[in-house]
Amino acid sequence: MSKSNFLKGALVLGVAGVVIKILGAMYRIPLGNLIGDQGMGYYQTAYPLYNLMFAISTSGIPIAIAKLVSEKRALGDYIGAHRVFKIAFMGLVIGGILTSACVIFGADFIVEKIGNNKAYYSMIALGPALFFVPITSAFRGYFQGIQDMVPTAVSQVVEQLGRVIVGLYLAYILLDRGLDVAAGGASFGASAGAVMGMIAIMIIYIRRRKDILRDVSSSEIYKAESTKDIIKDILYIAVPITIGSSVVPLLNTIDVAIVMRRLQLIGYTEAEASGLYGQLTGMAQTLINFPQIFSIALAVSLVPAISDARARKNYNQLKRIVSSGIRVTLLIGLPAAMGLFVLATPIMKLLYFNNPLEVQHSAGSILAVLSFSVIFLTMVQTLTAILQGIGKPIIPVFNLLIGALVKLVLTYVLTAIPAIGIKGAAISTIMAYLIASILNFIYVKKHIRVSFSFIDIIIKPLISVLIMSGTVFLLYESLDSVIGENVSTILSVLIGAIIYGVLLILTGCVKKSDLDIVPAGEKISKILKIKN
Repeated sequence: MSKSNFLKGALVLGVAGVVIKILGAMYRIPLGNLIGDQGMGYYQTAYPLYNLMFAISTSGIPIAIAKLVSEKRALGDYIGAHRVFKIAFMGLVIGGILTSACVIFGADFIVEKIGNNKAYYSMIALGPALFFVPITSAFRGYFQGIQDMVPTAVSQVVEQLGRVIVGLYLAYILLDRGLDVAAGGASFGASAGAVMGMIAIMIIYIRRRKDILRDVSSSEIYKAESTKDIIKDILYIAVPITIGSSVVPLLNTIDVAIVMRRLQLIGYTEAEASGLYGQLTGMAQTLINFPQIFSIALAVSLVPAISDARARKNYNQLKRIVSSGIRVTLLIGLPAAMGLFVLATPIMKLLYFNNPLEVQHSAGSILAVLSFSVIFLTMVQTLTAILQGIGKPIIPVFNLLIGALVKLVLTYVLTAIPAIGIKGAAISTIMAYLIASILNFIYVKKHIRVSFSFIDIIIKPLISVLIMSGTVFLLYESLDSVIGENVSTILSVLIGAIIYGVLLILTGCVKKSDLDIVPAGEKISKILKIKN
């Protein structure tokens, strides 16, 4: 793949990823107002297992398709490339049937073992998605193999739009039948979106089929391979990736059962435990996902920039990019975390207005704890991108696995302490990302040998964040009784963002080299007249 195609492909998928993240985060806010914390608990209970089955059936094979198709086309073997796609397609169809059947027919048993029986409808509603998504993944792998990322991006956005629209509509019309049924309707949005995403990419494939068949007929070479050999090649690439991709979803599935069971152990009913789990994962976690929109966009920019500097052996530039990437990440993560901490309950009241006051306060207290995970989550994403850029993609996977294992142990211990309860799961999440980010940072230092200015990276941003946080808190307290909670919350957030931006410029936290690695960075530095 040429450098321009690589950068274009990364940009297309990066933009699609940001759009999907925005839609996903925004989706849970109206859904939380529709079905409340208990309904969100039923909805969220089903997703870890879905993500696990999804990873098993789709994570490795599409990458294997892309790699093998790309290699064969580079040799002029267009017939062999298309044959890889067809064989892998059949394998993914079979995998989709098996995983879909496991979830649909085993749903009753699964939710009973988890300890949340009313998540049954949410579980079976996700079953069809596990059949259709693998089919879509086969096409995505093929198009990525021919260096065309647009079909993947289009199908992903269409899939997410379908999920949001159908999920919210079904949750609304089924609300009278009970929270568990409404949550099931919301979950079925994923299946509807999967169908829509599949249709979108199949339409693209059909429209381009003549060109594809023309390539096949003009094949310069054809190396005859048995179906068995092709399957071996696919599995050789796919199995390690699938195992790596399945570890965290597997641990998250176990985590759900731990949280539900341990909360019930200390006296909560199943419905109450589901409500608390919904507050944690469906409400608080949703807000934690918003800052990721910026860190993901940064990560997408970092991978090709670092890869390019490394390929040209320009190690000084590589070190500058890494240093700027980490600094910009902290400039995003620190204010987001402190802002969510200071205004945790007011933000919950603003966004989840349709929930009872006690739910808003409870979710606010959870968010206040969970907010600190933003710092380490965004750092994990950036450090992962750096390690991927220098050709060490497995390292962050293992580090996240270590963090996830620690999370399981801490969740088991802390959630069963009555004084901590559900906040124990939030604390364990912080620790998981903290450990993963520290381990990733150690590896980055080891492989790149980059040095950091403690004043520029920690002290200056921290001073700016503390001044901003104090101002926001005093502003909210002053305005609350005058113009009301919601308006004062919005004004405090907006004014806090402006103050933080001004402080970054005044303290010299932001440099031109920092903005160069973010989308539209050059234009921003010219407008703000920022220099190195």
